[in-house]
Amino acid sequence: MNNTTSDPAKPIGNVTIVEDFLPSPEQLVPKKKTVSVTIEISEDSIKILQQKAENLNDSYQNIIIELIDNYIKQQLENSL
Repeated sequence: MNNTTSDPAKPIGNVTIVEDFLPSPEQLVPKKKTVSVTIEISEDSIKILQQKAENLNDSYQNIIIELIDNYIKQQLENSL
């Protein structure tokens, strides 16, 4: 039995086109202003962060940024 359509790009059945209501990626996650810094971190720590980043499909640099940002945020909340 052949279940292919004559043109796979054509819609199947009754279709209602809806307006694109989703915000752009830039609006979903606004880019933060950043400053480049150079730091020294132990090899063991970098290896751990790289493994974690691989599991999360992210970069270890992004994990370091999140760690620092979250630490500072927590310290500010605790000082209030």
